[in-house]
Amino acid sequence: MLDTNISEILDHISTQFNRYFSILIFLFGTIGNLLNCLVLSRPSLRSNPCTFYFLISSIANIISITSGLPSRILSGWNMDITNTNAFLCKIRAFIMFVSRSIAFWLVAFAAIDRWLLSSNQRQRRQFSSLKNAQQGTIAIIILSSCLYCQVLYCYDANMISAPLHCYGKTIVCRLVTDLTYALVTILCPLLIMCIFGLMTLSNIRRIHSHRLSESELIETKENNRKSLKSKNLQTRKRKRIDRHLRHVLFIQIIFSTILTIPQVIEKLYTTLTMNQMKSSLNITIDEFIYNFVLLLTYLASGMPFYIYTLSGGNTFRNGLMELFKTK
Repeated sequence: MLDTNISEILDHISTQFNRYFSILIFLFGTIGNLLNCLVLSRPSLRSNPCTFYFLISSIANIISITSGLPSRILSGWNMDITNTNAFLCKIRAFIMFVSRSIAFWLVAFAAIDRWLLSSNQRQRRQFSSLKNAQQGTIAIIILSSCLYCQVLYCYDANMISAPLHCYGKTIVCRLVTDLTYALVTILCPLLIMCIFGLMTLSNIRRIHSHRLSESELIETKENNRKSLKSKNLQTRKRKRIDRHLRHVLFIQIIFSTILTIPQVIEKLYTTLTMNQMKSSLNITIDEFIYNFVLLLTYLASGMPFYIYTLSGGNTFRNGLMELFKTK
């Protein structure tokens, strides 16, 4: 009796999450990423390779949210047609996986770009270019699409013994898809973000200590007084933008890790224990946790604009204000 009551409560909470929390994420995620695209495509920012990565990543996030969240919302009212239509199930899963993979890998590429730009070696800094960013983006789009081609075969509708009705149809399919998602789409990009983020911080400390060891004062011939070296205004502006981009990148890495790692763990657990006998309560708990951590990943896709605006300094806020002034 107690197990039945707990199961009913968890089912009710899960339904409410799908109905209302999903709508909230859909609205603020879609609006935020659209504003991201408008701000990042402004002339003062779009020539920066890191900004280009963020821009395409925001577009991928929009696709991920619009392809995945509507089915979560409709499932709250038992109206999700991807649960019963095999074709729509496959297409939705393919688009969602590919777009999310693109979004994560482009942020990882942005971390590499920040490391290149912070290097004291000129040859490395030259690799940070808009052309390389564009080529890298094309490569990621192609590779991500190829990586998840198996979803078009593996995913099917009307699945009963699965967290979702639209899910992998065999054990092998689920293992391949879940391991690909966990390792290639989430863990590898996050690992790259963390490694190159730490390497960037190391470069910054090295440059900072080097600058402190040098005198920034020079003696002028006119009045024999010391004055600060003048710097080119455009160079200072570019460095300020780079500093803000580096800051928001680190914040985004932290939030992405917190919001996506739970789903990786849950996916692997669900797949590895799919053949174990479970009580109805355990099944309900697993489905509740799966639905909750799934929504967290969409939350991660919807947060970049708010991270950029709140932690990106005046670079993003000024761009946003200019955007509204021109309307």
